Amino acid sequence: MAFFASSILISIRRWFTGATFGTWVLRVFTLFWTAIVLVPLLILLVFSFFETKSFVTVYEPTLNTWISLFDSGRFEVAVRTLRIALTVTFIELLIAFPFALWLAKGCRSNGTKAVFLSLLTIPFFLDISSRTIVWRAILGQNGLINTTLLNLDLVSGPVEWLLYSEFAVHFGMIAPYFPTMVLPIYLAISLIDDDLVKASGDLGASPFQTLTRVIIPLSMPGILAGIVITLGPALAAWVEPGMLGGGFVNLLSHSVESAYTALRYPVVAALSAFIMVLLGLLLLVFIAVTRRVASGQDIFRQMRQ
Repeated sequence: MAFFASSILISIRRWFTGATFGTWVLRVFTLFWTAIVLVPLLILLVFSFFETKSFVTVYEPTLNTWISLFDSGRFEVAVRTLRIALTVTFIELLIAFPFALWLAKGCRSNGTKAVFLSLLTIPFFLDISSRTIVWRAILGQNGLINTTLLNLDLVSGPVEWLLYSEFAVHFGMIAPYFPTMVLPIYLAISLIDDDLVKASGDLGASPFQTLTRVIIPLSMPGILAGIVITLGPALAAWVEPGMLGGGFVNLLSHSVESAYTALRYPVVAALSAFIMVLLGLLLLVFIAVTRRVASGQDIFRQMRQ
């Protein structure tokens, strides 16, 4: 162990020897990021190969914890979590992209643009529990929506599926994650040169062709960033399902909480690692799609030249 530690120290010392200031700063940041992010994730993955017996963690490598994830029905919970997270992310993308496009290219007033950007930052300053509990008063049987529908004689009784259902969970997750989707897309679209858009129109392209062959390919990095930043928290969401699902919509976050309460820490590690594996696989799929879409940008590079 001492030899291994000394080898690492020697390698780090050689890594910094002769480096410029910029390279030195980058390498320090890389080591810092590895120490606080990657190393804990690696430890988490290793911990998932232990198991708990009689409320005591047994530090012997085994696959029993991973096998129990599928035998206990948590695989169905994982599928439900993935389905809800992907649905919410897709809805966010459908709403966020047109809004970001208008905000970046359609809104000509800097004041209006500043107001909307400021409004997008409000969710970051409010507790998610406070934001979510409001929807219970709106979606409940005696809430605003049901009261309005009853007063207008549009329904004969309260609509029960508005609350404590997957609909309520989807609805409650859209507002909190909207800024994380729209802001990266807005930034990517803002960086698109307006001359490319004008050149596309001058060459006879319709607005739809300009959108699909110029704007979307060039804004794909922002779209990918928005999907990743939104999908990750959606997979780990627990406030919205707990408050709006009412115990009827169980997601992986609830399984993590119950396992933590039962002091089954290897199960907690396995569930967390499973979420990370799902997110990694989805990220690889999105990168592959992004590269295929980005390959269509070559014609516009030639056109610009």
